[in-house]
Amino acid sequence: MQASIGFVVFLSLYLFLSLPYPSLGANAKCNSNDRKALLQIKAAFIDRYHFVSWAPDVDCCEWYGLECDPNTGRVITLSVLAGNLSGQIPPAIGDLTDLQILIFHKLSNVTGQIPSAISKLVHLKQLILSNTNLSGPVPSFLGQLKNLTFLDLSFNNLAGSIPPSLFELPNLGGLRLDRNKLTGSIPDSFGNFVGTAPDLYLSHNMLSGPLPKSIGNVNFTLEIDFSRNNLQGDPSLLFGKNKTVHFVDLSRNLFEFDLSKVEFPDSLTNLDLNHNKIFGSLPNGLTELTLQFFNVSYNSLCGQIPQGGKLQSFDNYTYFHNRCLCGAPLPDCK
Repeated sequence: MQASIGFVVFLSLYLFLSLPYPSLGANAKCNSNDRKALLQIKAAFIDRYHFVSWAPDVDCCEWYGLECDPNTGRVITLSVLAGNLSGQIPPAIGDLTDLQILIFHKLSNVTGQIPSAISKLVHLKQLILSNTNLSGPVPSFLGQLKNLTFLDLSFNNLAGSIPPSLFELPNLGGLRLDRNKLTGSIPDSFGNFVGTAPDLYLSHNMLSGPLPKSIGNVNFTLEIDFSRNNLQGDPSLLFGKNKTVHFVDLSRNLFEFDLSKVEFPDSLTNLDLNHNKIFGSLPNGLTELTLQFFNVSYNSLCGQIPQGGKLQSFDNYTYFHNRCLCGAPLPDCK
């Protein structure tokens, strides 16, 4: 599936935060407790090129990768991006108690578990610990960080089940747990998100079982990506005329259902269902959608591909390896 709008937005955030920050602490010196915590964080890592500007004779609000509140001098952003930094995220991270954005990204030598000290960061709005070598579970204490709007733990070695407590985050707009080693089922609590349901990325794990029935009550506004797991059953409860989702990727699972009975939301633009056990025919309702990406290959679909809409704009690879689909762009039906 094409890159989602949400991912592009947050990629832009990464690039922005990778630049040296101007001083935002001109009206207030760096808080002494924050300075102490930052020096402990620096000391916890080997190969500290990222921290070369963290010099004793410079106010810490001037240090690279930091942003301070100009009125209080408290550190509100810590961003550590792309390097050979090695070590574990230390407990001192929890002493930056006014922190709103915490990012450790593209650091393959950062190891260990997600420290429990992060639970003290009650003002966090964005927590991005991605493309590292973090292991252990997805901590249930993350459900205590009620101000989180974006949680990204993707591209790690996290294992175990998804904690049900994550549904308790009332302001969450995006949840990325993709490309880990997570097992078990999607929690039933994910059908009870408080507020607007977040964009949900769970791909490239080892999740199994059917989708919880409760998730049919949720209206995901932009993207769902459950691809490359071992999920089973009927996921059609994700769809419906009353939904507003734009991107759905359920590819490379074990889903088995009759596609001909599914009603799709008018908002849907990207749909990937390849490599499942889907049967039936393609519903005529697909011709009413403004599809930008579509793939139903490697299933057990049959019948004529409906004429109209965008369905004939896709090539053979969108439809091949089905039981008996026919009609343009495939050969004519006999």
